[in-house]
Amino acid sequence: MISPKDLYARLAKGEKTVLLDVRAPQEYGRWHIEGPGTPVQLNVPLATMARGFDPGFVQQLPQDALIVTVCARGVSAAPVAEGLRRAGFDAALLAGGMRAWGDHYEVVPIVEDAALTVLQVSRPARGCLSWVLISEGEAVVVDALRHVDRYVELLASRDARLVAVVDTHGHADHVSGGRALAEEAGATYYLHPYDAIHPIDLLPATFSYEPLLEKRSLAFGGSMMDVLHVPGHTLGACALLVDDRYLIAGDTLFMSGIARPDLGGHAEAWTPLHQASLRRILALGDDTLVLPGHFSAFSEADAAGRFAATVGSLKNGNDGARRAAAPPEEFARYILASLPEFPPAYVEIKRINLGLSVPDAGLTAELELGKNACALGTPA
Repeated sequence: MISPKDLYARLAKGEKTVLLDVRAPQEYGRWHIEGPGTPVQLNVPLATMARGFDPGFVQQLPQDALIVTVCARGVSAAPVAEGLRRAGFDAALLAGGMRAWGDHYEVVPIVEDAALTVLQVSRPARGCLSWVLISEGEAVVVDALRHVDRYVELLASRDARLVAVVDTHGHADHVSGGRALAEEAGATYYLHPYDAIHPIDLLPATFSYEPLLEKRSLAFGGSMMDVLHVPGHTLGACALLVDDRYLIAGDTLFMSGIARPDLGGHAEAWTPLHQASLRRILALGDDTLVLPGHFSAFSEADAAGRFAATVGSLKNGNDGARRAAAPPEEFARYILASLPEFPPAYVEIKRINLGLSVPDAGLTAELELGKNACALGTPA
């Protein structure tokens, strides 16, 4: 058996690995393991193995690689791993299956100096990024993901006291852990008032929060976080400029793309706001390091696993960022031609994040299955 943590480390080191996913093709097509490195991917449904291994299939498997069998919950793929071991292969079951893989977190330092620590906390299976900032023993968590215990443990290991939790916007792709984390730690929770209203239901949040407003500054330790209101992805989307050097961009600007403005149901109306916000961010100093809210592919990271790029490099290397300089009509045509399919689950996730719905843990996990879809796609 191999844990998601150990599998991720193995893939990151480039160790020879075969991922043998035994789920049905439609489930595999919807969501399967993607990670650093280039593992061999095989989808062989369990039903086809019911009468034993096909000799031709077995001959395709390398003897010098670890074969990791994958299923939904780490149960049905167990006999496959055992059968492969009996056949002489090095094989292991992915503990907890895709459900556990989806809940795995990785922590990567971005900045560690005497004045400020910036940690990237990600859920690799979903392409979700959050940020932990520590200065003089005081911490701020930005865009906390659902599993609050990960942040509590991380802050304890750094001997840091949580003073603020910020959601850069009202999330649609994942259940935010921000409010729960703030409540557990007795910290202040920040959200822009526009995003405290469901954009489709038009119902207000059921909880209190501290308004995250333009030109507001949040001090922690010896550092300062300035709020930039950058509507477009949502009406209340904000970016956070830390010590005039690091920009936590939320879901406005990514490593290789830009956000979609349609998840509130108002793509045409929000597109001009989105363009203006992108131009504002790209007008910051070229050396400003952008820390995005999501990634689309592991190739966007550097060798250390950091998803970060300067404003100057994004101006030249990010197609969506370049298009933000175009005339408004041209930019709007690009946006409307690039919108991916709207994920129906996102409406309910927004309800959860506003306290309008409280599903059980099983339903929450189901809503979050698969990678995020907050970025634009390829123009049609």
